[in-house]
Amino acid sequence: MFPHEKEMIEKGAETILHEEDVLDKEIAALNTIEDTQTSKVVWLIAICVSVGGFLFGYDTGYISSVLVTIGDDLGHDLSSSEQELITSITSGGAFIGAIFAGLTADRYGRKISIYCGCGVFVVGAILQAAAFGVAQMTVGRFIVGLGVGDAAMVVPLYISEIAPAKYRGRMITMQTCNITGGQFIAYCIGAGFAEVKSSGWRYVVAIGAIPAIALALFLPWCPESTRQLVAHGELGQADTVLARLYPNSTTEQRQDKIRAIQQDLHQATELMAHKSLWWSYRQLHIVPANFRAMLTACCVMGVSQLCGFNTLMYYSGTLFALVGFNKPVAVSIVVGACNFLGCCINLIIVDRFGRRRILIFTVLGMSLSLVLAAVAFHYIPINSKDLTLEINNVNWAGILVLVTIIFYVGFFGTGVAPVSWMGAERLPLEVRAMGTMVMTVTCWGTNIIIASTFLSMMKSLSPSGAFGFYAAICFLGFLFAVFCFAETKGMSLEEIREVFNHGFGVRYARKWQKQHALDNKRAAVSA
Repeated sequence: MFPHEKEMIEKGAETILHEEDVLDKEIAALNTIEDTQTSKVVWLIAICVSVGGFLFGYDTGYISSVLVTIGDDLGHDLSSSEQELITSITSGGAFIGAIFAGLTADRYGRKISIYCGCGVFVVGAILQAAAFGVAQMTVGRFIVGLGVGDAAMVVPLYISEIAPAKYRGRMITMQTCNITGGQFIAYCIGAGFAEVKSSGWRYVVAIGAIPAIALALFLPWCPESTRQLVAHGELGQADTVLARLYPNSTTEQRQDKIRAIQQDLHQATELMAHKSLWWSYRQLHIVPANFRAMLTACCVMGVSQLCGFNTLMYYSGTLFALVGFNKPVAVSIVVGACNFLGCCINLIIVDRFGRRRILIFTVLGMSLSLVLAAVAFHYIPINSKDLTLEINNVNWAGILVLVTIIFYVGFFGTGVAPVSWMGAERLPLEVRAMGTMVMTVTCWGTNIIIASTFLSMMKSLSPSGAFGFYAAICFLGFLFAVFCFAETKGMSLEEIREVFNHGFGVRYARKWQKQHALDNKRAAVSA
């Protein structure tokens, strides 16, 4: 390379960095609306839409009790492979549902996708409750999966776009709290109907249609997200929504916010509705900053599934029966309660301590808990061929398994469970729907792997080997969080874009957080 060419490249790089720095400052200056008081309406909207998370949790949680109590109601006792099919087919449906929602969320809006999900939930619940064969039950579970994938993809996307920066972590966590709350309620209802004769499990399944109907009734009251409206050039409606969310804001502040969103799209948001899906997909991969943002979100989501938690959600009744508990469905309530409690803790602390610290601490805790569980399983006499217990009582190792699982679930609910669904906030607006789709597809793709292989892994690797494998996944997640997971606490969605222009942005985000804290102290002193 000639000296003058090298000099030109260096000057060009300096120019680009300077322009990015100027753009970052301009966007920050246009986000003064974030400093005004937020209306209570935004919390009510987030609560209403989070019912989609409850649907997600309930319809994936009740299968644990159903597998234990269904008996021969589908014509015969279910084999291990049939149990894995009925369990994992929901994840397969969610995989497809997430893709469909991702393809339509930008074109037709977030609310339309949620409406579609509600209808699918009701149809799936009816098919399952009326099933008398494995085939119909499988179809019903698949259809419910379509709704689960839709809700899992669109709800956190919608909340991340309407939430003020200072409350966004807590509002997205509300979605996860509803997921874990739905699972907990499913465990409780499943335990209650476990004692009901004449196919009590059918009532457990049918109840899943109720929250779907409730969500459909709530939705007309919720506005479309401001970013979606700006992306389609509906600036007047965007201003109206902002006035509703920030009642103390001035007209100038609302217009500045709209301009900030437009700048985030490189002043081309009005053309968003005419961009092809292929264009959005390519932007995720050919733009380095977009790819790093997507990779971070997908890796954390992958860890949340490959860590093995959903084996407890789907097979907790089966697992605790294997360990020796007489009422395994009732014991499963403990798992759901710990998960729900963990998410409630995250709701309180996430915007105070940030995503990064919580993720690092809890994923390491999960890994250590699973190591102890793997050791405990070594001292439980289990026949690996047919997964039957060779004693008639719960020994000390069985109690230790329960205790370690409680700690594991608590760490999961506090950390990676809610943080993984915050990945949507890391994605730039022009590719956010497509990126959230990829993130959700990652969720359900890895979920399929876990749900369809757990019982087989327990037989081939032994319970100790299976739980040791999950512990290793958690440790890899810990390393990824330490080196590649940047803190985005307190940043506007427009400011987060700049993080991934600096590699994975761990150091850049740390400097931003320090400067932001210093600015807040100065503002408090001057006030």
